[in-house]
Amino acid sequence: MFVDEAHIRLKAGDGGNGSASFRREKFIPLGGPDGGDGGKGGDVYIVCDENVGDLEDFRFTPFYQAGNGKRGASRQKYGESGKDVYIKLPAGTLLLNPETGSVVAELLNHGEKILILKGGKGGLGNVHFKSSTNRAPRQTTKGEMGQESEYDLILKTIADAGFVGFPNAGKSTLISMLTLARPKIASYPFTTLHVNVGVLNFPEKYEHVTLADIPGLIKGASENKGLGHQFLRHIERCKALLMIIDMAGTDARKPEDDYKDLLEELKLYDESLLSKKRIVIANKMDEDSAQENLKTFKKKNKGLKIVPISCLTEEGIDELKDAIYSAVK
Repeated sequence: MFVDEAHIRLKAGDGGNGSASFRREKFIPLGGPDGGDGGKGGDVYIVCDENVGDLEDFRFTPFYQAGNGKRGASRQKYGESGKDVYIKLPAGTLLLNPETGSVVAELLNHGEKILILKGGKGGLGNVHFKSSTNRAPRQTTKGEMGQESEYDLILKTIADAGFVGFPNAGKSTLISMLTLARPKIASYPFTTLHVNVGVLNFPEKYEHVTLADIPGLIKGASENKGLGHQFLRHIERCKALLMIIDMAGTDARKPEDDYKDLLEELKLYDESLLSKKRIVIANKMDEDSAQENLKTFKKKNKGLKIVPISCLTEEGIDELKDAIYSAVK
């Protein structure tokens, strides 16, 4: 199951307490104070890891805590510092304040590391409190508490291009043809229940393009209807939108109407999506009505980049690969 939202609680380690001790050695009866400081509490970091695919782990383990600092010891020995905690997150993850919704941190590149919570400072041992008038101090200080907070995690997939289309337009079939992704494919609506990401390789160019397939949109998706609305954020970072249109059409739906409805839903969700590069993939060109519908579609959308294909006969697939590479690279 693909999980792109989670709620977690993080706590940095507490500092260790300072030590109150006195030097006790043979022939040194009045050795004086020698209590060491407590160790620092561990910090909490978030780390971008390309090997992490989603946020599923945080659904079962929502709490993470760094190690506490150890207490100071005699002979001015410092306590051991607590171990830091590194939370591995997929690229594209946002860390949000759950109360305000503001962005606390964002991870985009593999290996990126951000300090989120600081561990508490260790307490002072009694060696710090000696003076000419206080030669046997017993004062110490306690270690500070580590920072603690709760966060919402939101994953926005980082892909070069994203498929957008109505249910059963052929998105999942197409991404399985272009990449090694193997989404569920069936003849009923909403077969795709989560985001699928695949890699389209161009061996002759020594390059690749990542493609994201989100669940099918329906009219009213921007108003939380259907499934696709909750996944629209996964195409926000795409360089190009691949809009798949069922060019065969039906009595109830026409290709030009599907295209207008898709643009409207994207605009209502985030108007900036309309400024992205766009390729219209005219699918199901193997069906009788598709050729005539394509002519009508072109007349009403002049200047639009349209690539006719058929997932059944594999017509136009090579041309589509070239178009995707040009749009992204």
